[in-house]
Formats: sequence, structure tokens, C-alpha cells
Amino acid sequence: MMNAAIQSHLAQLQIVKAKVLAALRKGENYELKTELNSEYKERRKEAVRRVIANMTVGKDVSGLFTDVLKNMHTDDLEIKKLIYLYLINYAKTQPDLVILAINTFVKDTEDSNPLIRALAIRTMGCLHVQEVLDYLSDPLRKCLRDSSPYVRKTAMMCVAKVYDLNREVAEENGFVEAVRDGLGDANTMVVSNAVSALAEMNSMGGNVWQLEPQTVGRLLTAVNECVEWGQIAILEALIEYEPRDEKEAENICERLLPRLQHANGSVVLCTVRLLLRYGRYVKRADLQAQFSKKMVPPLITLLSSEPEIQFVALRNINIILQQRPRLLSKEIRVFFCKYNDPIYVKFEKVDVLVRICSERNADPLLAELKEYAKEVDVDFVECAVRAIGHLAMRFEAAAERAIAVLEELIQMKVDYSLQISVVVLCDILRRYPGKYESAVSTLCEHADHINAPSARAAYLWALGEYSEHVRNVAGLLGAGVDSLLEEEDAVVQLALVNACVKYFLKQPQAAQALVLRALQTASEKCADPDVRDRAYVYWRLLSADPNAARTVVLTEKPPVRPESNSLPEGLLEELVGELGCVSSVIQQPAKQFVYAYGEHAGVPRGGADMAISAADSEAQAPSSSNIETAAIEGEPELLISF
Repeated sequence: MMNAAIQSHLAQLQIVKAKVLAALRKGENYELKTELNSEYKERRKEAVRRVIANMTVGKDVSGLFTDVLKNMHTDDLEIKKLIYLYLINYAKTQPDLVILAINTFVKDTEDSNPLIRALAIRTMGCLHVQEVLDYLSDPLRKCLRDSSPYVRKTAMMCVAKVYDLNREVAEENGFVEAVRDGLGDANTMVVSNAVSALAEMNSMGGNVWQLEPQTVGRLLTAVNECVEWGQIAILEALIEYEPRDEKEAENICERLLPRLQHANGSVVLCTVRLLLRYGRYVKRADLQAQFSKKMVPPLITLLSSEPEIQFVALRNINIILQQRPRLLSKEIRVFFCKYNDPIYVKFEKVDVLVRICSERNADPLLAELKEYAKEVDVDFVECAVRAIGHLAMRFEAAAERAIAVLEELIQMKVDYSLQISVVVLCDILRRYPGKYESAVSTLCEHADHINAPSARAAYLWALGEYSEHVRNVAGLLGAGVDSLLEEEDAVVQLALVNACVKYFLKQPQAAQALVLRALQTASEKCADPDVRDRAYVYWRLLSADPNAARTVVLTEKPPVRPESNSLPEGLLEELVGELGCVSSVIQQPAKQFVYAYGEHAGVPRGGADMAISAADSEAQAPSSSNIETAAIEGEPELLISF
């Protein structure tokens, strides 16, 4: 019986095994494995394509490593490229198997086709596996002296990857010195890649390259013949160079001017960055004016590009204008918004318009902003109205015209533009105290339409500040007191209490009953503690000494200043040196989001262990507050010191 049971169990296992094998055979990887070992070349080629397609979408095809490797021995460049891509992707997970491909790599570096030679040396560098390093030295040395400039330029970048993997190997084998020699190569592609490789090695903490005057001259000659990305690499490298004297700085600036005409926006911005940097060493006013004048047309041309490039250009122009405010003062109409501009471009254009505006061209800009304030996009309308207020607060000559525009927007009774117009109008009244009191009557006429908390608070401030110029101020404030408990926002409640007290201090006889009702309601029935505290303070102040209350509440206040969206001087200086980079777009220094070589986000230079030990020591160390608490055992903590 027992033997029969065992035999039955084994038979079931065989059936399960057969089903599993059948399922595996039906699987895609099994099918690809079969195709990769097919005797037909086209089938193998199609299988390699499918493997790479699966790898690209995140499927695990590492199990096909040896089968893919068998197809490396081919003259088909497309298959070779795909297989090399596969090897780069899985080299770190299968480092031992990568060694099997070394002979093919070495053989390909001696191929008659320079494309295959370059492809082989590039792939060997990209594998980034220590085991490959021993086999890479000889092929790399040959490729650095190859007759084809395409192979030489590829070998230059391979040296940077070797340097990253093992600095001693790169230096002892003379690879770094070979890259330095590449700066004098006859081919500009090789020169630009040599510059990129040396700059990358410097960024890894190595001091392998310092710019010298002779090298700068060669690079300025080569930059005219390089492709656009080579030009960017050379221009980026020139940022680090300190000119010896004013004459050299002038010469560098003059040789850089032709790069402003380039079609690539990144080349243009890199050139502008260099002109701003080296322009500091130029003392002659006529040359400074000439260089500034040459920068204007290329920057304006960038605004004819795609919206994304326009946005990058505008963010960089914003930074440039903070250092040179008058650079684009005559080009204000270029920055007027178009109907089909994306909203993010419109915001940047309005910001630039406000920055380059002067008293001379404030009127046409106000007329343009008035049209923007009539559009349907709520955010853009708010941006335009705030820009109107900014101009009024910057230029007193434009204040009256700006107030007229805001009054017109309020009278249109479009809800979203009316609310922000009320806030901005009151900001202008704060900027010029004692002037433009007539604008308060416009607010009173449209009081029923003012419903946003910020707008209501601004309106109530105007009632209290200019109560002597408003006819039915008691009725308007009285209606507010009646609905005080219905106001959900504490900002409005505080503004109403302030307005009632100001009205009482200016006209005690007329406002006595109103202020008593307001303070009583606020102190007894309002749920917000800030409102209750404010009411108690006013009540005690008025009861103790009305003259003191008048001195405190009605004291002359300094006029508000327009909000400054300019960057701090130190940050501005840093961003001007990074024009054309991501940091100039997000307007944060690169060191805040790009970590130095060997660093990781959230981990200090000492590594994770140091971070953990630091956290442990911090947790174990008693804090000063704990020590102080222990010193006064039993005593209650005083939240307010009397």
C-alpha cells in the first residue's frame, strides 16, 4: 500500500513538472531564447530587437545574457549596437559573464571600420566594472592615438570613465596626459571632448587641468569650428579662467561676440554669461556699451522660439536685468504677451515688463496691463493687477493713472478682478498716505460686491483710515458689526474692530455706540482668540487713556514699499555665473540640488555610518532644555514672564 502511494505521488509530481516546463516553453523569455539561437540571421536580429524592447520597458531579460552574448560575433552594426546596449545595462549584475565578451571588444577595437572601433571603446568604458579595467588599458591607449578623429574623441570620454573607476590606472597609464595633449589636436571634435573629459575629471575632485593663456587662445580658435555641444563644453570651461589683465579680457570678449549669433539658445546664454563675467575687467565705457548692445538682439531672438525655450530665456533675462537694469529698457514692446502664449510664459513676461519699466514708458505698459486684467484666466488677471500696483508704488507719476485703471476694473464688477483690484488699490493708498482719498468712495459704492477675505479686510482698513472722508461710514461699519459673527475669516474681523476704533478716535460723539457694540461683540461672542484679545486690548486702552489710544492707533505710519522680487546680492552673483543652467531657471544655486562627487542626498561626506552615529549621539545627548527642566524640579513652567 505504501509503495503504491509513493508511486502515485511521484506520478503527480511528474505531471506538475511537465506542466511547469510546458508553461516555461510558452513564456516569452523561452521563446526569445529559442530565437536567439536560431540558425537564421533575420530571426536572431528580430529577437535581439525584442530583447532590447523588453529591457527598455523594465522587463527582466537578464536570464538571456549568455544567449545574447553569442550573437556578438556579427558584422551587422545594428545588432552590435543593440547587444552593446544590453551589456551596458546588465554589466553590474553579471560582472563575471561580461568577461566573456572582452575578446570581442578587443577585436572590435582593431576593426577597419572606425564606427565599430569607437563603439567598442565607448561600450567598454560604459560597462563601469572593475573586472573590465585590466583588459581596457591597451585598446584605450591605441584608440587615443587612432588615425580617425571620431575614435579619438570617443576615447577622450572613455578616459574620464576610467578615471572615475580607478584614478591610479588612469594616471599611471598616461591616459590623463593623453587627454591634455588632445587639447592641441587638429580636429575640433577631439578638442571639445578633451575639454569635457578634463572638466569632468576636475569635478570628481581631481586637479588634472588648469587653464593657461595659450590654452585659452587655442580653445577660442577651436570654438568657431565645433558643433554646438562642443562649443557649449568649451564655453563652460572658459568660465573658470581668470584673465591676466584688462587687455586680455577685452580680447576674449571680442572673440566671443560671434557666438551670440548662434542658432542654439544654450550657446547664446553661455556666451552672454562669459561676456558678463569678463566685462567686469573691462574699464572702457565705450567697450562696455558695445558689448551690452551686442547682447540685446540675441536675447530678444530667443523669444521667437518654442514656449519652453522662451521660458528658459525669460528666467535668464530676469537674472540679467537684476544686474543690468537698463539693458533692455528700450525693448519693452517685445515682451508684451501674445494671445497664444502659455500661462507660464505670460507670467515671466509680465515680471520682466515690470522690471524694465521706467517713468517714461509707464503709461503704455499700464494700458497693456489693463487689457491683461480683462482676460478670463484668473491667475493671469491677478498677476496683471498686481503688476499695475507695483508700477504705481514704484513711480509716483504713474500712481494716478494706475488708480484710474483699478477703479475702472472695480466698476466692471467682474468678481475675480474686482477682489484683487480692491487689495492693490488699498496698497497704493498705503504707499501714498493722505493722497487719492477720492478712490475710497469707489470702494464704498461697490461694497456689496467685495466678498473675498483679503479684499474685505483691505476695504475695512480704507474705511477706518479715511472715515472722515466717507459719508455714511457709520452705516457701512454698523452693517459690518451686525454680520461680525458671520465672518469666517479672522482677518476680516480684526480689520473691522480696527476700523471701528479708528472711527471712534476721529469722531468720538458719532461713533461711541458703534465702537461699544463692536468691542462687546468681538470680546464676548467671537470664537477666534486673536479677535477677542484685540478687543480686550482696545477696550482697556480706551478706558484708561483715550489720548494714549489716539497716539497708538492713529500714529503716523511709514509708507509701504513695493514688494521686491529681486534676488539677494550673493545669490544673484552666483546665478549670473550659472546662466543657461538649471539653477538659473529654478533660481537656486546648483549646490543646493546637485551633490558633489561622492556625496548623496541626505548623507554627509563621512557616509551613512557617520550619519547614523551622529543621529545616535544627538539622541543620547541631553538637551539644554531637559537640563534646565531637571534643575527646577517641581516648579511649574511659566509660558509668559511677568
